[in-house]
Amino acid sequence: MEIEVSTEAGEGHSGRNRRTALIIAVLALCLSISETLGKGAQTEALSANVEASNLWGFYQAKTLRQTTLKVASDTLKIQSMSTTAAEAKEAIEGQLGKWAETIARYESEPATGEGRKELMARAKAAEESRDHSLAAYHQFELASAALQIAVVLASAQIITGATFLLWIVGVLGITGIAFCAIGFFAPLALHLF
Repeated sequence: MEIEVSTEAGEGHSGRNRRTALIIAVLALCLSISETLGKGAQTEALSANVEASNLWGFYQAKTLRQTTLKVASDTLKIQSMSTTAAEAKEAIEGQLGKWAETIARYESEPATGEGRKELMARAKAAEESRDHSLAAYHQFELASAALQIAVVLASAQIITGATFLLWIVGVLGITGIAFCAIGFFAPLALHLF
């Protein structure tokens, strides 16, 4: 028994399948890029969050030290009012001066970047970096979702031969690539909240 296959219909169907397979390959490439960029943005966001948390902890420690010295300084000032000995007053004034210098250093220490003002600025910068990376991560996730759905629909188009699926694949593919570009170039552009 011989089976005859029409080459005309087979070539048309095969050509369409090749184009769809090429579309799937391009979508898969874009998907892998989106996933890689998304994981990088996620890692960067976690790192910046840890840095911000550490800096705020350091800021709080400086604030506690500064407050402790202010209380001790105020207490010593009150005690010095009842002291009449010149030597004792001189020692108290010397200690109050040292504490005042330390309190000022805790407030701002530009040389080391470890004063409260500098720590606050660094912590806020780390938070901004975290927010930027999280926004990028969300854009890459949306891109990945659109591209994954496009790959599935393109595969379904090969099986069913339904041409309208290719139009949906095209829209989803362009949408995925657009979200990927937004995540890379302007991640905060679509974040309204």
